[in-house]
Amino acid sequence: MHATTGGFFQVINHGVPLERREKLELASRKFFAQSTEEKRKVRRDEGNPLGYYDTENTKNVRDWKEVFDLTVKNPTVIPASHEASDNGVKEIVNRWPEYPSELREAFEEYAKEMEKLAYKLLELISLSLGLPANRLNGFFNDHTMRFRLNHYPACPVPHLALGVGRHKDGGALTILAQDDVGGLQVKRKTDGEWILVKPTPHAYIVNVGDIIQVWSNDRYESVEHRVMVNSEKERFSMPFFFNPDHNVMVEPLEELITEQNPAKYRAYNWGKFFANRRLSNFKKLGVENIQIHHFRIKEESSY
Repeated sequence: MHATTGGFFQVINHGVPLERREKLELASRKFFAQSTEEKRKVRRDEGNPLGYYDTENTKNVRDWKEVFDLTVKNPTVIPASHEASDNGVKEIVNRWPEYPSELREAFEEYAKEMEKLAYKLLELISLSLGLPANRLNGFFNDHTMRFRLNHYPACPVPHLALGVGRHKDGGALTILAQDDVGGLQVKRKTDGEWILVKPTPHAYIVNVGDIIQVWSNDRYESVEHRVMVNSEKERFSMPFFFNPDHNVMVEPLEELITEQNPAKYRAYNWGKFFANRRLSNFKKLGVENIQIHHFRIKEESSY
């Protein structure tokens, strides 16, 4: 696993039992096959970002998909608002649909496996940076890990729509299970070309997020990606977002900072960063949504 991989890699022999993944995939298909009216009984709102949603924006642009969002730690503590001056917190809890009744158990079993895999990957990243394996674990004690079920319906005008617009993931790691339809594309850094990530049966696609880019002081890089829709086939995917505690201040790790390699970012609060991002998913904001480059320290010119 190298930074030169560009922040995307596939994992096989990962130890996640296939039957747990298949059980949740089946429950997801059953849920999305229901009428919109049924699904909207568990729709999310500005107060609670968990549940069903079919009008999401990426970078304030509408996506061609429907989603069901869940939290791994139930309840999860997050900031009460995106306002920097507001120190309040609130608890959010999962909403469970009546059908399929097995969705909750399938999710909870699968989430345990995802958590184990995420910590293994985090330790490998830590070791690759020359740090002790458990160096980053302490940031995840009261974590804000999330999970999403995605359904991208077949799209009659695929050239006019994106399943998900181009973006970078704001958290630490994203671990994606996708079906055999495919559609995920990654932007190649060398020439800016969009490259299709071909589905490998039972593998996971791991995507380094912005937090690891900042912790590693750019030794790892969060990669821009998007999802293309298919004119004939619907597509399902299940991303797991491995995110730290809401009160973590994200900044380059002190062990990686030297005189030759000074910190490239100033510290920012993860909970507020995510609250800002989430707000732009609800409302088309008049400004670009928050990105880590807003916290980049400008290099001083030397004359």
